[in-house]
Amino acid sequence: MQRYIFIRIGQAAITLVILSLAVFLSVHLTGDPALYLLGPEATEADYEQMKKNMGLDRPLPVQYASFLGNVVQADFGMSHIRGVPARDILLQRLPATLQLAGVAFILTIIVGIPLGILSAIKRDSIFDQIGKFFAVVGIAAPSFWIAIMLILLFGAILGWLPTYGRGGIEHFILPAFVLSWHSMAGVLRLARSSMLEVMDSEYVKFARIKGLSERMVVFKHAMKNSVIPVLTFSGLTLAGLLNGSVAIEVVFAWPGIGRLMLEGIKSRDFPVVQATVLAAGFFYIATALIVDITYAYVNPRIRYD
Repeated sequence: MQRYIFIRIGQAAITLVILSLAVFLSVHLTGDPALYLLGPEATEADYEQMKKNMGLDRPLPVQYASFLGNVVQADFGMSHIRGVPARDILLQRLPATLQLAGVAFILTIIVGIPLGILSAIKRDSIFDQIGKFFAVVGIAAPSFWIAIMLILLFGAILGWLPTYGRGGIEHFILPAFVLSWHSMAGVLRLARSSMLEVMDSEYVKFARIKGLSERMVVFKHAMKNSVIPVLTFSGLTLAGLLNGSVAIEVVFAWPGIGRLMLEGIKSRDFPVVQATVLAAGFFYIATALIVDITYAYVNPRIRYD
């Protein structure tokens, strides 16, 4: 087990290094930051001084080594637009994204898993049809379109819910629901298929032959085994919710890191873009690592030779 954990941690570290290299090179591929910040009216002397101040006059490998060393210390540089450390801006916006993703994750679990299990138990019933329709719409419909339709209905027409900004609990309802719908659909379909597979297994049939009640068969024998792959998928879903909220944050004017990333791209504020992309990548890799290690404890057959 320890060897497996060390290997997974090593793979996660290598992935983070590759991600940092991709982020670093993307800045240079999008143009010269110094030339963009100075504008077309700057002199050659101003340009050379700006490159020196930004460290762009050094060889590329030296620049990357310096960049990687700073990233290890959570130092992403100064924001070119705001004039403050990009780390401080990221930390200021991070709680909003964590709160939104947390509420969306809770909705995913408390709605997706029960609906999936109910669809499997009531196979081909009206509940199953509603569940499958809900899942198809959640997977197929773009999140931004769903957001706009719900804003139009509950904000403009009915006036029941706020449609922008971060505030009380009512501000979480629409963005959290839209953000979680795709994840709820995936969890619902996985829970349904997993439950159907378990319900058709030999030990469930044997439990029925013994005369156990249907409630006992479902809740004690079938559901306990069917939720294991669902919980594993849910862990990766949390990482997806943390990183997939850019469109939702923009539509609902939610002050999170997804919206911050888009603002940095539009203003070509490279330290802010680097900070947000690396933070998003770190969340996903760290969550995947935790899920893999947890699953190895749940299923002892998961090992490296």
